[in-house]
Amino acid sequence: MLKVGVFGVGHLGKFHLNNWKEIEGIKLVGFFDPHQETAKQVAEQYGLKRFTDAEKLIDACDIIDVITPTDRHFEVCMAAVRKGKHVFVEKPMAASVKEGRDLVKMVREANVKLQVGHIERFNPAFLAIQKISLNPMFIEVHRLAQFNPRGTEVSVIMDLMIHDIDIILSLVKSDVKNIYASGVSVITDTPDIANVRIEFNNGCVANLTSSRISMKKMRKMRLFQKDAYIGVDFLEKKTEIIKLKQPEDQQVFSFDIETRQGKKTIAIATPSIESSNAMKDELTSFVNAIRNQQPVLVSEIDGLMAMEVGHQIMEKINLTTSLI
Repeated sequence: MLKVGVFGVGHLGKFHLNNWKEIEGIKLVGFFDPHQETAKQVAEQYGLKRFTDAEKLIDACDIIDVITPTDRHFEVCMAAVRKGKHVFVEKPMAASVKEGRDLVKMVREANVKLQVGHIERFNPAFLAIQKISLNPMFIEVHRLAQFNPRGTEVSVIMDLMIHDIDIILSLVKSDVKNIYASGVSVITDTPDIANVRIEFNNGCVANLTSSRISMKKMRKMRLFQKDAYIGVDFLEKKTEIIKLKQPEDQQVFSFDIETRQGKKTIAIATPSIESSNAMKDELTSFVNAIRNQQPVLVSEIDGLMAMEVGHQIMEKINLTTSLI
């Protein structure tokens, strides 16, 4: 039985609590939250003990789940790691790159596991393309959301685009060469909408647009590579694959086209996507990594890499803005 303590039981924290309750072999020990009204409600609703001493909660647990505001991530993670506890922390992993690097170092020294909550890695639409040979050379992403005051303590880069940065870095096996970015602060003090171009050493180019002041929601990624186009709709949980048909491609819609190189057969596939709970899956994956002594799927290194690119984007936006 692994004992879990939760730091931060606001809107997102409650989702974590609900999912922890459904994972076999997990015991929720209690939670820490400085907000009196929220804490009282959660204690009554979930029948959970509220800890007013953070250190005592950490001492009582094997796993610490961190869903606090971003500027407190490092403080809580550091305290837990130093006591030899495993940590699940929501994205972004920390508020600054220095904090992220320090945390990576501490996790290695303590020999514990830390997983970052990049939940889109567990989206069934994204999982549906894992069996495909992926070598994208052009990526286009749109992540649009309606305005919500939650999460606005960080920019749209670290709030929304960080999801797609993590996905792209997991797909493109190459270092970043150049970053071009522009962004505008519309409602908050940090960019609310941004457009970014990331160039990689292998020639791949990724164009990303994120907005948290849109009239409609959209979370789409399009991958273009030699002989194939892959579309992933993270919101609607749909995936489509258009590629040159191979002998092993059975039971897919296909049609012939004439090219200068002769006739080619195009295959269109829409993989079957099973309904799933991505948050429960990511927490379960973390628990299994601990039990089986295996690497976590989204490690502290992954979290740091996404943060580093995100902060480089912020620097580019700040530089562009200062020149206007």
